[in-house]
Amino acid sequence: MNQGPNVGSPAAGRPGQMTAVMRAMAQATGPKVLRIGLVQGGRVIEERIIKQRTSVTVGASEKAMFVIPSNVVPAQFKLFELLGADYYLNFMDGMSGRVALATGITDIAALKGQAKRVGNAYQVKLTEEARGKIVVGETTFLFQFVAPPPVQPRPQLPLAVKGGLASQIDWNLTIIAAFSFMLHFGMIGAMYSDWMDPIVNDDVNVQGLIDLASKVPPPVVEDKPADTKSDDKKADDKPAPAAKPAGPAGPKAPKTSDAAAAKLAQAAEALQVGILAAFNGSSAVQGALSRSDIPPVDLSGAAASGAAVSSAGGDLHLGSGGGVVQPGRGGGLGSIAGGNGTGAGNGAGTLTAVQGPRGDASIGATSASVPVNNLERVVAGLRPKFKNCYQTQGLNIDPGMSGSVTMVVKIAPNGEVNSADPSANSGLSDPVVRCIARVLKNAQFDAPGSSGSTVQIPVKFVKQ
Repeated sequence: MNQGPNVGSPAAGRPGQMTAVMRAMAQATGPKVLRIGLVQGGRVIEERIIKQRTSVTVGASEKAMFVIPSNVVPAQFKLFELLGADYYLNFMDGMSGRVALATGITDIAALKGQAKRVGNAYQVKLTEEARGKIVVGETTFLFQFVAPPPVQPRPQLPLAVKGGLASQIDWNLTIIAAFSFMLHFGMIGAMYSDWMDPIVNDDVNVQGLIDLASKVPPPVVEDKPADTKSDDKKADDKPAPAAKPAGPAGPKAPKTSDAAAAKLAQAAEALQVGILAAFNGSSAVQGALSRSDIPPVDLSGAAASGAAVSSAGGDLHLGSGGGVVQPGRGGGLGSIAGGNGTGAGNGAGTLTAVQGPRGDASIGATSASVPVNNLERVVAGLRPKFKNCYQTQGLNIDPGMSGSVTMVVKIAPNGEVNSADPSANSGLSDPVVRCIARVLKNAQFDAPGSSGSTVQIPVKFVKQ
């Protein structure tokens, strides 16, 4: 007798046995949860497992867990109430149904005798084996307790999708390359920048040059014959006498240098005071002392004389006399201005103010689709503002400007101006027209009526 491959196995022909896959799945543990089905019109329209043990509310309120149209229960009624770890069934008069409890299957009406009265409702404790149906108006609730469904793991992306551009970068090499670029470019920038250069103080440089000039050693004084021409003619015949004056000048040089040094210090101080007094301590002192083509001179001779700085040429020169230049003395600025030397000039002339062209504005005959009571008076009052627009935005920019424009003004029913646009412009610039439009928009007229009014205002501008 041929038998199937599963014949004789313990699970063969035994329906309801769990398969290996079902046994491998993790079974949820803990108290059972409510499974509720909502039936309307003989059809199950919703089925829900209350995974979190909480109270189940029904009613017409949007905050209820099951929204149903019913006048039997309040807007948010706790049909299944969780008190502690147990569920309780709450029902009211007007509700029907059957409930299977540990004591047996009982109608809702029969449960009123053993139920607890809570306000307008009755309350019965449910066990995890309880099931049944509750009819609320035209809606039927089917309920039972079931094991909680297994927790579904969160979906995760595959590794190929998770790894993006960041996972393909060699971060160690990237960081080393970044620091290398920063170091090299920072060194190059520091080489070409001037933030490390010392700050140069012009006042210190001028004072240093003056001090340096005061410390210049005097030159060696040599005795020269009175007649240089005869010495040139006799240079070939008598070379020895020319060398004799240099002999005695050698040992006398230190005594002459010491004596001249004292005079040189005094001359330098007098020279410094003369320079600062002559140029009033301005930048010309630095310009004069910084010239490199000033030849060394014998300052001992200058100190012996009464000369000071002269104004001839572009360098520092010692004059032949006259003493130190003293501000406040002399002819004054009158000699420069062409005066008589008394310090007062002949005057700077008369200032004459020149005025540009002036403009005038004239307003022509206005017309309105709906009569406005104070139209002529308001427009006449705006004439000075029109004239100001023509003067400031027109003639001050283009002295030859003149022309005319017709403005179309739409007045609202309350008298306010909705818009002011030009319909015909001749010779006027856009800034002038925009200025006129702003003036008209700020005007206030009498109320023309429910439909408003459209007014045409011609304005002409001419030069005076």
